[in-house]
Amino acid sequence: MPNSVRVLLSGGPDWVAVPTVWEVASLRDEPKVKILCGNAYEHFEFSGSYSLHEGERLPVYRWCRRTYVAE
Repeated sequence: MPNSVRVLLSGGPDWVAVPTVWEVASLRDEPKVKILCGNAYEHFEFSGSYSLHEGERLPVYRWCRRTYVAE
């Protein structure tokens, strides 16, 4: 993604294997992230805080809920 922002994903169930760092177009345009994990979506939203990750200051997106894929 050109000019994308790297964000840190935090929280959620232990079994969810999502990348720790995710890319979004912008904090303003994507205050929420939805990631497909198996038959469900894990939702994360910008917490308003930042954290250091491997020497980089990243916005933190916290897990907020799960929804299931409609069949």
